[in-house]
Order: sequence, then C-alpha cells, then structure tokens
Amino acid sequence: MVEEYGSYIEQDDHEYTDEEMHALIDGTITDFDDGDLVTGTVVQVERDEVLLDIGYKSEGVIPARELSIRKDANPADIVQLGDEIEALVLQKEDKDGRLILSKKRAAYERAWNDIEKKFEGGENVEGEVIEVVKGGLILDIGLRGFLPASLVDLRRVKDLHMFLGDRLEARVIEMDRNRNNVVLSRRVVLEEDRKQERQDVLNKLVKGMILPGTVSSIVDFGAFVDLGGIDGLVHISELSWSHVNHPSEVVAVGDKVEVQVLDVDMSRERISLGLKQTQEDPWKQLVKDFTVGVIVDGKVTKIVPFGAFVEIGDNVEGLVHISEMARGHVEKPEDVVRVADEIKVKVMDVDLDRRRISLSIRAANEELGLPDAIPAPSEDEDGAEEAVEGVEAEAVETVETVEAEEVVEVADTEAEEVVEAEEVVEVVEAEAVEDAADAESDEE
Repeated sequence: MVEEYGSYIEQDDHEYTDEEMHALIDGTITDFDDGDLVTGTVVQVERDEVLLDIGYKSEGVIPARELSIRKDANPADIVQLGDEIEALVLQKEDKDGRLILSKKRAAYERAWNDIEKKFEGGENVEGEVIEVVKGGLILDIGLRGFLPASLVDLRRVKDLHMFLGDRLEARVIEMDRNRNNVVLSRRVVLEEDRKQERQDVLNKLVKGMILPGTVSSIVDFGAFVDLGGIDGLVHISELSWSHVNHPSEVVAVGDKVEVQVLDVDMSRERISLGLKQTQEDPWKQLVKDFTVGVIVDGKVTKIVPFGAFVEIGDNVEGLVHISEMARGHVEKPEDVVRVADEIKVKVMDVDLDRRRISLSIRAANEELGLPDAIPAPSEDEDGAEEAVEGVEAEAVETVETVEAEEVVEVADTEAEEVVEAEEVVEVVEAEAVEDAADAESDEE
C-alpha cells in the first residue's frame, strides 16, 4: 500500500507513471464549466471575500459583491463557517488562476424560475424593502424587484423611506429576462383585500346606523369618510344644520367623526352618510317658544314671488305666504312689505321634520284689530267689479268680432286676386296655343 494525498492507493506489482497518477487524482475532482451551479462548504470568511470548498483542486472565491443583491453587504452577516451554500461558476480560472463563484447569481437563477411561476399563476410574492431609489422601492424577493412609487399604496406616499426594512407583499406585473427587470405592484394586492373588506362592510350596513369613521378626503361638494375598508360620502348639505360654504369649515382630513348611514347603493358600492344627524338640531330648540297661535314680532329678511321670509328669533325664520298677507288680493308681496320692515305675525304651523314655520300677517292684524294692508272689497265693490268684468268681456268680444271680419275681408280680397291671376294665366295659355297653331299652318 502506498499513501498518496491522504489516501491509500493499492498497488500490485504494477508501477504507475506520473501521468497515470495525475489521472487518478483528477478523477476525484469535481468537473464543471462556467455557468454551472455548484454546492460547497464555507471554509473562510473575509471582509471582502468568502472561500468555498466545492471539491475542486482549490477553494472557490466568492467576492463580497457576489454574495448578495444588497449593496455594501457584510459577508459575516450573510454566511457563517460551515454553511453549505449554492454558487454559480463565473470563471474556472481568472488571471490569478482562481476559481470565481457567485452566490447571488445562483440565488438569482433559482429565484427567477420561482418568480416566473408565480407571475404566470398570478400569485403574490413577499420581500424586504432594501433600498429607496428614484421613482420607487427595491424589494429583495430573491432578486431585485422594483416597486414603483405609484403602486406602493392605494394613495400616493410622500416619503417612501418609511417602508425601509419592512416586508411587503406584492404582485409581479412585468418580467423581462433580457433586461433582468421585475416590476411589482403592492396596490393590486391592497385593492383586492380592500374589495373584500368593502363587500363585508356593505353587507353589514343598515340605513340609520351610527358608525365611527375618519375623514379621508375633502372635496367641494362634501367629505369622504373611511368606515374601515370603504369610504362613504357626507354631502355638504349633511355636514351641519347651519349653512356651510365649504366642507373645510366643518371637518379636516384625519378627523375622527361619527356618521349616520343615510343610504346604501349595493350595485354601485356607494354609501351616503350624514354628520349633522348625529348632532342635536339647534333649530328645534330655538322654536320651542314659537307655538301655534302665538303672535310675535318679526323682521322681513327676504321677499320672493310667493311671499316673504320673516325672522322671528335668532336663526329662526318663517314664511308668510302671499295669501296670508292681507284679506284683499295681493298682486305682489312688495305691495304689502319691504325688506327690514318690523311687523306682527301669527304662527300658523310649525313643521319640525321639514324645519318650516308658517306665518300670517292677515291673521295677526285681525286678532290685534289692526287695519289690513289691502282690505277685502265690499259687496258693492264686488258688484262693480263684476260689472267692469262684464264690460271688459263685451269689449273683448267686440274686438275679436272686428278682427274676425277684417280677416274675412282680407281672405276675400286674396281670393279675388287669385281668381284674377288664374284668368290671366288662362288667357296667356290660350294665346300661346293659337300662336303655335298659326306657326304650324305657315310651315305647311
């Protein structure tokens, strides 16, 4: 027996030449080519490289930059002595005769195939945010996946650095092997989750429910409130019992509020909410003193074609309909009152649900014994008015008769003109026939 290179080679009477001996040794060495994947054991960890025993005549070298897709990674944080890892052969021999390997490219090859299957199957991937770059984030998903800023969240994120170190779930939406490009979308995943949340919330909503929420955005016509998975709209008219010029006068983005469900449209997934309904209506408190039948002082605030609005208390107005202004016929409200007039009115009706108060000047004057602005006509006056109306009716009939006669005369005149015109045409046609006959005779 002869000991050679730590092992025993059995020799018979045959003696091996140097070539035969080298061939025997080479037979124990792993055979591979550039681009192959190999497995080995970490035997040394340095600051700028790692040595890997893969059963070759010399250890393979993995430069620090080839250990991980993360930039400036510390080798000691990635591998430990004795770890068994997979690497890709970059060069069997560099200029210094060293075997150059890459751990990150081996992982890339494995990861690419896995990511490609998930891309084709529409499955999600998960990875840690390792970099913030211009326009988005870089995720470690076994390879570098790019997550554009517009696809990070449901709404635009101003500071992407808040995601550094977080593990995010995303969907692969684009892959290009030639460019080593993988594009991700987290928004797709969030939208799918939110769609299910919306459906769950919608199924639980009932008209009249009081729910907590957060103001998510403000627009000119109202405010959107996040109910926890779905937004509902509080129209500007439902924000406050008092007049609101802009929703920002009542709420701000981020405010915690309680709202009432006014309506739910399941087919369009739209929720109408009310904020003022969760608060006591101050108007109902203000009108407690204004009971039906009481006479109060008021001030005319506005005149409209059908009557006048009168303020009878702080933020309390009632309407005097034009029919309640006087006993006599009122052509227009301005004939009785003007804006800013101080008057007496009687409360005729209070509608709490519709927030309306009906007032009467006529009833107040009658009860207080005050003269009417436009007294009702007497019986004689009624007869005179009827006579006048009769004369006016006869006059109208006369005018209509005269106009009708004029129309008939005009029609007769036009008819005569038409007849005369027809006779002229007949004469001309007859003369034309005669001329034609004479011409034919001359030719014969």
